[in-house]
Amino acid sequence: MKPTAPPQLEAPSRLATMAELRAPLDAITLALNFPRLVHAPRGDGRPILLLPGYRADANSMLPLRGFLRRLGYDARDWELGRNTGNVDKLTARMREVVDALFEERGGDSITLIGWSLGGIVARELARLEPERVREVITMGSPIVGGPKYTAVGRRFADSNALDLDAFEHQIHERNSLGFDQPVTSIYSRFDGVVGWQASVDVYNPQARNIEVASSHFGLGFNGAVWRIIAETLARDD
Repeated sequence: MKPTAPPQLEAPSRLATMAELRAPLDAITLALNFPRLVHAPRGDGRPILLLPGYRADANSMLPLRGFLRRLGYDARDWELGRNTGNVDKLTARMREVVDALFEERGGDSITLIGWSLGGIVARELARLEPERVREVITMGSPIVGGPKYTAVGRRFADSNALDLDAFEHQIHERNSLGFDQPVTSIYSRFDGVVGWQASVDVYNPQARNIEVASSHFGLGFNGAVWRIIAETLARDD
């Protein structure tokens, strides 16, 4: 059942945010998961677009993109450079990218994988482009409350002249519209940037919420996350 009002959650503690310094250690999980990654289900060539997080660009998604290409998927970057944080503008531009790829692939619907704020853009695209978006996978995305329950929420609000509480209600109304495509939200209780409960999809009944042990900045190169993504894509297939 969808919440009738925005859930009241908490942003990460300052200690949790400081612990993000351990993010490079998440790369170790690639070695720990190596046997399962080597034998991950093979892809079917479907198109996948990778959407980076706030202030990040396509380079942050390169390791995951390489992994998905090795599995046999047509994985591509989002073509928009750095994520500026303006969800509405990015969504409008991404609709053009999605439409172009949809036509190029002869009508193949597209899987979207978004890290942090990139996942919010992916969710908006799923709602607006139901025929073109096949599935959404998010990693540490601030689904509930938008920036309110993040470590950078106040700074983001000040720089964009936002009332966080009013903006939270706008986001809640938009989330409540929902969408029908498969959606998987990967989250971590060790996330020092986005409050982990804010990354749990409570709006879509078909949503799969899967917990991992990872920092926020390590989600894109965490072996357990890669395994979940590979298995999720195979499950959909």
